[in-house]
Amino acid sequence: MNQTVTVSEQALYQYLLRLADSSLTMGQRLAEWCGHGPYLEEDVALTNVSLDAIGHAQMFYQQAAALTSNEKSADDLAFLRDAHEYRNPIITELPRGDFAYTTLKQYFIDAFNLYLFTGLQNSNNETLALSARKALMEVKYHLKRSEAWVERLALSTETAQLKIQKALDDLWFYTPELFEVDEDMQGLINAAVIPDYDEIKQNWRQLVEKHLNACELKLPESGWVATGGLAGEHSEHLGYLLAEMQFLPRAYPGCEW
Repeated sequence: MNQTVTVSEQALYQYLLRLADSSLTMGQRLAEWCGHGPYLEEDVALTNVSLDAIGHAQMFYQQAAALTSNEKSADDLAFLRDAHEYRNPIITELPRGDFAYTTLKQYFIDAFNLYLFTGLQNSNNETLALSARKALMEVKYHLKRSEAWVERLALSTETAQLKIQKALDDLWFYTPELFEVDEDMQGLINAAVIPDYDEIKQNWRQLVEKHLNACELKLPESGWVATGGLAGEHSEHLGYLLAEMQFLPRAYPGCEW
């Protein structure tokens, strides 16, 4: 970062990385389903959601790069940082798992993004607000799709029910990290640049718990809670993900597609 960047710009820069890193890792995991979906239409649908997420990442990386006074490009930020520099929550970097696991993880993130981008479209940062409005149109479709799939799996065969319940048991305690806020983010909230994450959490829990109850799924009562992604502390899975994703840009510095 340029030494002349102000504290508020630095806070915005880090927040844009959080948005971008979350979308990129989520999109990359969904891309792993290309050619492996349960049937052709769903294979295409998963790939389209992946492309949307990567498109969101590109928007936010470009905005972050603009704050570095041309020192970094969007590609530099996406492909030339190490794992400890990423700010995504751990849930987005977890291995894809089976279809039920991916579906429930996507549902949690889609519901979060619905309220996040709904709030961000009212940001007093015009560029961020415009990006949020664009992303929100796609997120609404994503949520409609993942919400329906959770219901289909939970209320269908015994095997599908067992798989989606196991996914819930495994993933539930990764979700609190979605709502973590650090000092810089609190400053952005106070300045009306980003929405109140406590409000997002309340809305998210109300929506998600109501849907899970309707799907006859049981929330786990207690467990280890994931944390650290916002501070660059990640699981081993992110390192492997980045090694694959970043191979070409690191092997051929400066290459253009």
